[in-house]
Amino acid sequence: MDYSQFLAMKQEIGLLVVFLLVFLYDTFMPRSTQKGLPGFAAVMMLLLTAAGFCSCCLGASCQTSAFAGMYESSAVITAIKNILNIGVVIVLIQSIKWANSPAMAMRRGEFYELLLVTLFGMYLMISARHFLLFIIGLESASLPLAAMVALDKNRYESHEAAVKYILTAVFSSAIFLMGLSFVYGLTGSLYFKNIYFAINGQLSFLLVIAIAFVIGGIGFKLSLVPFHLWTADVYQGAPTSVTSYLSVISKGATAFAFLVVMAQVFGSVYSQVWEWMLYALIILTITIGNLFAIRQRNMKRFLAFSSISQAGYIMLGVIAFNAMGVAALMYYVLVYIFSNLAAFGVAGAIENACGKVSIDDYRGLHRSNPKLSFAMMLAMFSLAGIPPFAGFFSKFFIFTGAINGASTAIYVLVLIALINTIVSLYYYLLVVKAMYISEEESVVPSFRSALSERLGLWITVGGIIFLGIASCVYTSLLDVTDMSALNAYFIK
Repeated sequence: MDYSQFLAMKQEIGLLVVFLLVFLYDTFMPRSTQKGLPGFAAVMMLLLTAAGFCSCCLGASCQTSAFAGMYESSAVITAIKNILNIGVVIVLIQSIKWANSPAMAMRRGEFYELLLVTLFGMYLMISARHFLLFIIGLESASLPLAAMVALDKNRYESHEAAVKYILTAVFSSAIFLMGLSFVYGLTGSLYFKNIYFAINGQLSFLLVIAIAFVIGGIGFKLSLVPFHLWTADVYQGAPTSVTSYLSVISKGATAFAFLVVMAQVFGSVYSQVWEWMLYALIILTITIGNLFAIRQRNMKRFLAFSSISQAGYIMLGVIAFNAMGVAALMYYVLVYIFSNLAAFGVAGAIENACGKVSIDDYRGLHRSNPKLSFAMMLAMFSLAGIPPFAGFFSKFFIFTGAINGASTAIYVLVLIALINTIVSLYYYLLVVKAMYISEEESVVPSFRSALSERLGLWITVGGIIFLGIASCVYTSLLDVTDMSALNAYFIK
């Protein structure tokens, strides 16, 4: 074996270095310096992110392959990993106050170490071109999350959420592996490329069942309906920092991995099989997510159903099945990171200060905490897709990418998604109404949030505004995807 192949895994190696440094800090540094661990982890991830962007600028992210084609890296893959890193940095910054609280003193290091392990698994999912490596990445990204959900050992809801998550993860993995067994039986290979050419557009009943099982297994991670039932309970029971990581980073990584699997493995039967499967899933996911979000009064459950609906919009980038769809998906995930983490940042700051988690508690918030209200308003406007904020352009680009697809039925799907956007506008504005229009006295007292929480909100609010006016970001992503080897699998 040529060990020089590991050099192709530059970002994975960088992440492992960060993990080892955080582990050594947590293990050997004196107790008096342990409160510096969250800041140290955030700085290390920031350096890794900067290194990733530097490698893009220097052209070091060209197409490379390793381990007999099981692992692949390219400009698109590097870009999506950098986008995930941005979200992780924001999550780490926002979690500093919570991680340094007395309740987390003994488990502070575990949170950061488990988070980095899951991120490593997501890296492998994105770069995998063999299902064995993909499953290793999938399980590495899923199982540690159950421990992260259960980190708040003093709350029953946290234990319940962890049990629900791990049981659902186990069953979804079993379904996914069953689908892979059918695929292997049909093609005799687990390499993405070999399966693609073995199928070669030839349809069989067993292949349809296999694709349905694969979509079901990955759909759990994306919270697609009807694989979404764990989402609200887990989001509510998990610590807010873990919930924000689950709702953004995990979803973004899985969306891109899902695109790669469907294109490079089952792309030749796109219009015959899985295009129609995804039509049904997208319509159900967006509609049910929106309808259930209207009913929620708990902020974390509200954002959970909002994230389910957003997953449906993200899937429009997959079903577009073209380079514009890939660029739109990457841009949508980037905007979603800033928008959703802004909302979770405000919710986390209020929960850390006074324990309030109900939307009803946000009534009159602008009188007691105007800056937090402003940040939450921008987050809601962006998630709803109101111009000129970034969320409007992310939806515009993903709709544009979708209607450039090969099927005329996509126009009906986009129309349904547009109608659902109006529904989502209603429930996002309910939060704004509670903060700014309600005449009731503010339940949340005036307080000054921690520096780390303010820094996280400054970054997210800046991202929402900047991405709404900087068209160069989407243009750069489109240029990268136009040169991607993934284009060879798209139906022209």
